[in-house]
Amino acid sequence: MEDTQQKPANPEQSPADLLGHQCPPYHICCMFPSKNPHNSLSSLVLLAVVLFGVVWSITEDECLPGGNLFGITILFICAVVGGKLVSLIHLPKLPPFPPLLGMLLMGFLLRNIPVVTDGVYIDFRWSASLRNIALAVILARAGLGLDPTALRKLKVVCIRVAAGPCLIEACTTAVISHFLMGLPWVWGFILGFVLGAVSPAVVVPSMLLLQKDGYGVEKGIPTLLMAAGSFDDILAITGFTTCLGMAFSTGSTWYSLLRGVLEVAGGMVAGILLGFLIQYFPSVDQKHLVMKRSFLVLGLSVFAVFGSGVAGFPGSGGLCTLVLAFLAGLGWGTEKARVEEVVGWAWDVFQPLLFGLIGAEIRVSELEGHTVGLGIATLLIGLLVRVGFTFVCVLFAGFNMKEKVFIALAWMPKATVQAAIGSTALDMARTKDNTEMQEYGMNVLTVAVLAILLTAPVGALTIGLCGPRLLQKPENPISGERVKPNLSAFFLGM
Repeated sequence: MEDTQQKPANPEQSPADLLGHQCPPYHICCMFPSKNPHNSLSSLVLLAVVLFGVVWSITEDECLPGGNLFGITILFICAVVGGKLVSLIHLPKLPPFPPLLGMLLMGFLLRNIPVVTDGVYIDFRWSASLRNIALAVILARAGLGLDPTALRKLKVVCIRVAAGPCLIEACTTAVISHFLMGLPWVWGFILGFVLGAVSPAVVVPSMLLLQKDGYGVEKGIPTLLMAAGSFDDILAITGFTTCLGMAFSTGSTWYSLLRGVLEVAGGMVAGILLGFLIQYFPSVDQKHLVMKRSFLVLGLSVFAVFGSGVAGFPGSGGLCTLVLAFLAGLGWGTEKARVEEVVGWAWDVFQPLLFGLIGAEIRVSELEGHTVGLGIATLLIGLLVRVGFTFVCVLFAGFNMKEKVFIALAWMPKATVQAAIGSTALDMARTKDNTEMQEYGMNVLTVAVLAILLTAPVGALTIGLCGPRLLQKPENPISGERVKPNLSAFFLGM
């Protein structure tokens, strides 16, 4: 007797198989099967074409060669590709190079190849705005990554590390540049404060990666350097704006000094108020809480950086961002990690833009031969003094010799602040139509460019090499053995 019971349908069968025949050749399911890898690629191409069509219909020439959107897109793609390529370079007994080096080099090439430069154009206002947004994102990420327990233990050391090296390097650079490069004293201090700032765009991602792997966490070294880095930048920017005002006589000396104090106090107060605000709003019973909190942290951070400039206190925006992110994360407790993840996604987008734009600030045609040599000498002397004084600042702070050496070496990368303010003095001199001041401003810009080119990749490479070797890592709770450093994972994660 034949079994007349109907067999269950195979869920993997196509509708054509269930009907007992094959699809006709002209049927679309045969032409573009759902699991065909070419279909996925075609879909991505179609999405890109549609997106370009929408943007072009709105902005027209801006997304064509020579337009700002076209230039930003090409820069972003080249920076990402350059970062990936550089991270694949392996030398014997050395980890891969940090991707930011490739991003810097791509920006440099796009700016200095004549034919490419004409097509890949980015207005300086767009460039400055994107760099400031990236700075706000990385400072927000730094604020969320601060460890309050370690910060309480290291508050005195944090102040010493933030203020001491910056001031001593600024003074050393002012003296050396006055006698070596012939800069007036006030211009020497302008150059000194430009070089005195450490780069959060280099230090913070490196410290977060070390912190993620547990290196130096027991003694709070990543938290110390992330917190001190932001205060270091505030001090450098405040000193720079004060000296710049004195050089161009935009106000009295006492007013310039008072404005610097007001920037620090205003940034602290605004950050505290905004930080407590987003601790309680939105409330914990709302839907999509993580996305709302992430939007508020990023939105208020960008607003603080740009709004402080509009208000005439540009040095207070970074400190405000750091404080509000830290206080907000303090109130969110363990849920802070989910917001950190979203902010990390934003950094993944803006990191190639930031370092690509920094590289694009370096114009070979604006570098003068004798200034390059004297500028490198001034830069190296200032760095040596800074590293030595940083080592002195962490004496008697509970660190061992290896940790002191690491902190001193990790405190030299320069990129973000130098790219943001390196050309400010030259721009102001051009508005005054003063030839002598334009020459001084060009000297400041040249040395700032050299500082970015030399210390950003070298500093990141030094942190990556020395961190896993000089910092202690918590013992494995199961075996009691310390985990061996994974240098390749460190650099590929940047």
